[in-house]
Amino acid sequence: MKKVIPLLKNKFFLTVLFLTVWLSFFDRYDFFTQYKTVQELKQLQKDKAYFQEEIDKNNEMIQALLSNPKELEKYGRETYLMKKDNEDVFIIIDNSAKSQEESEEKFSAKY
Repeated sequence: MKKVIPLLKNKFFLTVLFLTVWLSFFDRYDFFTQYKTVQELKQLQKDKAYFQEEIDKNNEMIQALLSNPKELEKYGRETYLMKKDNEDVFIIIDNSAKSQEESEEKFSAKY
């Protein structure tokens, strides 16, 4: 205790202590802000990697579509439901699995 009291009277020690506390907790770039910024940077780097992979996939698909007319026709038919002038397109939606789940839910609700 005798060693602590002279330290508290020392103006240089108090100044360093005050600046350390101020810079650690109250400054614009305190520890918490730095931690949050680092976490945000990591998330942005993950997002960048994901979007770069998506760009690469899309570039490959564009090259395939531009080089092969049959792939372009297939893509147009599947994605935009395009058809030729002299043909009819029927879209069949399989609701059997959905209706079976609904009937099981109704049955379990009754009993």
